[in-house]
Amino acid sequence: MHLAKGNVFSFWLGVLFAIVLFVLISRARKGMKIPPLYKVPGLDALDEAIGRCTEMGRPVHFSPGIGSVDNAQTLAALSILGYVARQCAKYDTDLIATNRITVVYPIAEEIVKQAYIEEGKPDAFKPENVRFISEDQFAYASGVTGIMYREKPAANILIGAFWAESLIFAEVGATAGAIQISGTANTHQIPFFVAACDYALIGEEIFAASAYLTKDPVLMGSLVAQDWGKMLAAVLIIIGAVLQTFKITALKDLMGK
Repeated sequence: MHLAKGNVFSFWLGVLFAIVLFVLISRARKGMKIPPLYKVPGLDALDEAIGRCTEMGRPVHFSPGIGSVDNAQTLAALSILGYVARQCAKYDTDLIATNRITVVYPIAEEIVKQAYIEEGKPDAFKPENVRFISEDQFAYASGVTGIMYREKPAANILIGAFWAESLIFAEVGATAGAIQISGTANTHQIPFFVAACDYALIGEEIFAASAYLTKDPVLMGSLVAQDWGKMLAAVLIIIGAVLQTFKITALKDLMGK
């Protein structure tokens, strides 16, 4: 096998990452100790928010954002929706899931329906509570605003790809007196969620949610391996910058092989 110049270092780094990934997943599957995931308050607060709705007899509102299924944030949001739906089914709490994208709508409906089946309560599933509002961005925002004012959910969960409607949702949720958990990887909307919501998942935290909530060994092992990979990349950048400052090209030459 012949590797083109400049790919040798990347190849062996990839091999190292694959080995670490395999080892961590194997250990997790066997119930052996792996490095723990750090606490994410926003995800820990999901059960608190659902419990609050149960105590108050008010529904949970969930929005997976306005991205389509080709957006990784939407897929992460749908994963979290599954967890929220299972908890709502367990505690007999109404869940209102609003959707902007027609393709996302039937997927969200099936996820919620399956959650109720898994909890042994298929008859408690209410199809009318998984709602398609509008493909238009601000018509969707207006529809959600109306639902918040009319149905007074005690928890407002906003996780996914959001744009200009983010602050509208957060403000109307605060007005309704809901506990608010938000999350997005869109950097231009994170400040609004941080300012207006009780809890905010920032950037990649939404992608870690599935592993964090389900404790699935494959997901947890891969997540830890990815974090280690990012730390290694950061260390290489710092070392490379320091060496380059002193005109030492050893690392640069190694990576160029």
